[in-house]
Amino acid sequence: MVLITESASEFADALPDGGVLLGLDLGTKTIGTAICDAGWRFATNGKTLGRGKWARDKGVIADLIANRRVQGIVIGLPRNMDGSDGPRVQASRAFARNCAESFALPVLLWDERWSTQSAEAAMIGQDMSRAKRAEAIDSHAAAIILQGAIDRLAGGVL
Repeated sequence: MVLITESASEFADALPDGGVLLGLDLGTKTIGTAICDAGWRFATNGKTLGRGKWARDKGVIADLIANRRVQGIVIGLPRNMDGSDGPRVQASRAFARNCAESFALPVLLWDERWSTQSAEAAMIGQDMSRAKRAEAIDSHAAAIILQGAIDRLAGGVL
């Protein structure tokens, strides 16, 4: 069984040599993507993918994994503001199980509270138009999620 965890230390233990990570921000209609370097220093937003049935999503994600030589996946876990789990958390956990089973890669579920708001604030700060923000919000949120995870992983505060 492939590792699915919310523990940065367990995830790091599963990747003793580091490696490129794929960050995903799951929306109901889109999936934001981000990639980090093998040394876990910086995350870069990727494309925002239209979300469909798992078979279609799986193919697109498999291509990203193969093209970038991804070693692990970080998926945003959309907890409620009080820290409790809601229906979107269950959907994210199911998506994580599908990823782990399909790609045989370790998966880290990362608390994503405030990631979308942080991404939007950053894009507003860059004077990005509302239309451009709408197109890019999920991939920017994925980069914020992934950067938070790699900061923890690389910083040794596990």
